[in-house]
Amino acid sequence: MDLYEFQAKQLFAKHGVKTQSGEVVATAAAAKLAAEKFGGLVVVKAQVKAGGRGKAGGVKLAKDPQEAHDRAADILKLNIKGLQVNKVLITPAEDIAKEFYVSFLLDRSNRSFLAMASVEGGVEIEEVAVNNPDALAKVPISANVGVTKEIAIQIAQAAKFPAEIQDQVVEMLQAMWKVFVAEDATLVEVNPLVQTPAGQIIALDGKVSLDENAGFRHPEHADLVDKDTEDPLEAAAKAKDLNYVKLAGEVGIIGNGAGLVMSTLDVVAYAGEEFGGMKPANFLDIGGGASAEVMANGLGIILSDAAVRSVFVNVFGGITACDAVANGIVQAIELLNQQGKEITVPLVVRLDGNNADAGRKILNDAEIAGIHMAQTMDEGARLVAQLAAGK
Repeated sequence: MDLYEFQAKQLFAKHGVKTQSGEVVATAAAAKLAAEKFGGLVVVKAQVKAGGRGKAGGVKLAKDPQEAHDRAADILKLNIKGLQVNKVLITPAEDIAKEFYVSFLLDRSNRSFLAMASVEGGVEIEEVAVNNPDALAKVPISANVGVTKEIAIQIAQAAKFPAEIQDQVVEMLQAMWKVFVAEDATLVEVNPLVQTPAGQIIALDGKVSLDENAGFRHPEHADLVDKDTEDPLEAAAKAKDLNYVKLAGEVGIIGNGAGLVMSTLDVVAYAGEEFGGMKPANFLDIGGGASAEVMANGLGIILSDAAVRSVFVNVFGGITACDAVANGIVQAIELLNQQGKEITVPLVVRLDGNNADAGRKILNDAEIAGIHMAQTMDEGARLVAQLAAGK
């Protein structure tokens, strides 16, 4: 789960990262009142979960409360990278002498953690990495050791932070690591980390991504979900413990195992090019179990999407055999019918692996209108795309 800047800064303050005070508001009038509290000279910052806000006009300096009102009114009309701005953060304007970059992230390729730091902050760090890679220090972090004072010093020295501020940077790095570990984050980033003319080091911005797989340890993280912008189908799926992601397509997808589902998305998208560009409407992994309830919940969510024109159930039987999956499908359709959610779109089913023949027989014998059987994934993908296109 990605956080807004104001939420990231709340976690920063909680764990001792030196940052700014601020107030998040949803109207221009409230922005004016907040600016009055901070003495007039403020920065108005769009709260969207995307980078490049400044370039898009989402970060503006306001010299007085009335200008804060006007800048907020302009920013609240913006759509930045497809995201509507619904809130702005009002913070006191800060004098800046120098800008830096620091972050901790999950390094999946090396199954470890990584610290990155640069004295060239305040710009696109990706550009620094490409155009001046020596300016971006990368220090592997052991999960068993973490960021001790010694490791923090190593990071600061590798990034060539000026000697006069290294002690503060070391403290900042250790506090950021506390955020990373205590909140089960996959990313904690500050860009820019600034040095004021007085020599103080402050986290002027913040980006945090939390690992939702660790949500059971953090019930308080539920309060960080922006329910106003959360997709209603994804929210409904989450309530039923389904691994569902809404996509902008017409073919509903159900599979068992993330790898198989991802492959199915690719195959359906490729097959759909032949039929007017039909694309997957979702990612839905039912995991190892395919009980009637799980299947009914999955189908119910997918069929609640008005854009869905057909559904592809692609299952490889392993620990859960295909005959159990087939029985789950039959019972799921019965459950949905009882709930008044009759399936009105064609359903393509491909079963392979453990007890696949028995599973196909169960579905054939059920003689349920609208179910089409496919022998292979390619065959199923082409058929479901064709049916979605109405051909």
